[in-house]
Amino acid sequence: MPELPDVNAYLCALDTRIVGRTLEKVRVASAFVLRTAQPPIADLQGQVVRELRRIGKRVVIGMSNDLWVVIHLMIAGRLHWRAPGVKLSGRNNLAAFDFAEGSLLLTEAGTKRRASLHVLRGELALRAMDPGGIEILSSTLDEFRAALTAENRTLKRALTDPRIVSGIGNAYSDEILHAAQLSPIALTHKLRAEEWNRLYSATRTTLDMWNRRLCTEAERVFPERVTAFRPDMAVHGRFGQACPRCGNTIQRIRYADNETNYCVHCQTGGKVLADRALSRLLGADWPRTMDELEALKRP
Repeated sequence: MPELPDVNAYLCALDTRIVGRTLEKVRVASAFVLRTAQPPIADLQGQVVRELRRIGKRVVIGMSNDLWVVIHLMIAGRLHWRAPGVKLSGRNNLAAFDFAEGSLLLTEAGTKRRASLHVLRGELALRAMDPGGIEILSSTLDEFRAALTAENRTLKRALTDPRIVSGIGNAYSDEILHAAQLSPIALTHKLRAEEWNRLYSATRTTLDMWNRRLCTEAERVFPERVTAFRPDMAVHGRFGQACPRCGNTIQRIRYADNETNYCVHCQTGGKVLADRALSRLLGADWPRTMDELEALKRP
């Protein structure tokens, strides 16, 4: 699933391509992707794109008539920049936004249809889409700690809960916890002050580094192959490979749709996290599917 740095890369790429441009036509090939009926999607046509935003893991396009397009890519959804009027042939092509300079194509691979497209009117309707998590790059250590300790959660769960922290999922939470040298199942209520400092610093440093790297790439070439598995990541997607810090073998935990990658030496004091007690802990603390996780909102 595209996370905060990946969504920001899309925004960097789209900024020079569609902001200030007129949306000539919207084409929807798959009825399930459009989750709103009012205002009608046809109202977008002929309007100028005035701004881009990110809400959590969602791409937000603001139009000149106070309409907002909200795209949630979920796990397999992706955006592509194609020649104007690109054909919507093939089952993976869901929708196209046509500009004179090119077409923004929304696709989704696989058989599970989770990606969504909302058309909203006004700021209030847009704010209702926000699960409420803090923006870590603009939050203080005290705000970060308060958000993560509102409930006693495992660090993995707290970092990936959209009600707590905005935009972080499986991939970057693995990278953050490895950088902080903290166990994914450490409980937020039991962290020491020094560990909070490490976690806060690692979260900001990791996201900022990937933000800058991916946006720099996106300014040159549109990010056509967004993936959660990058060869220069430290632990995510590297099960069975060597930890870049200590050389020990990367381990993993699997539960339902979730997977956590970690280093036994750097993060868990030599303990392999793969017993029945852990499974019970994960069952109690994690949602079973990514859909359940993304559906969470603060009451």
